[in-house]
Amino acid sequence: MPAHIQLKLFAALTPLSPENSDRVPVSPGTSVKEVLERLNVPIAKAHLIFINGVKRTLDTRLNGGERVGIFPPVAGG
Repeated sequence: MPAHIQLKLFAALTPLSPENSDRVPVSPGTSVKEVLERLNVPIAKAHLIFINGVKRTLDTRLNGGERVGIFPPVAGG
């Protein structure tokens, strides 16, 4: 049975959110980078990654049940 994550894409990435963003299927051990590649989210635009509210990296492995938030680089002043 596949595991699922909640995926929230913010700011300029929001239009790339999958329809099933509350239940994105993942195989245990899948990296954040692998999920984004599968969903065609540009890796270069994944600037800040939070998993369950904690800052992580693209290499972080997921097991299912996590809340993943991705923020693009922020411009402005």
